[in-house]
Amino acid sequence: MHEMGIAMEIVDIAKASIPEDMQGARVRRVNLQVGKLSAIVSDSLRFCFNLVVKDTPLEGAELAIEELPVVARCKDCQTQWTVEEPVFTCKNCQGGAIDILSGRELDIKSIEIEDED
Repeated sequence: MHEMGIAMEIVDIAKASIPEDMQGARVRRVNLQVGKLSAIVSDSLRFCFNLVVKDTPLEGAELAIEELPVVARCKDCQTQWTVEEPVFTCKNCQGGAIDILSGRELDIKSIEIEDED
């Protein structure tokens, strides 16, 4: 389950984002964007996140996951569309030369920190 390793990295990044002058601060929420082609199972990632935040400044934090669609553009006719099925041909000209514009993301968009002082 690679979601465990990803959850651990998210926690490390979030802990490192707490400013030094905010000792005692807690992370309230981590906002994540995950593309549908990233091979991440959101429920598994949330489960792993909840395990690895124990006894850290993230304990009790919410992992908010925004799933991003797969968007493609045809290199031949420049048509852009959201891929809904596992068919990667142009919806307009049926060409197979396409660019994937989104769907592979795994990005921390923001980390919300709450100062307890």
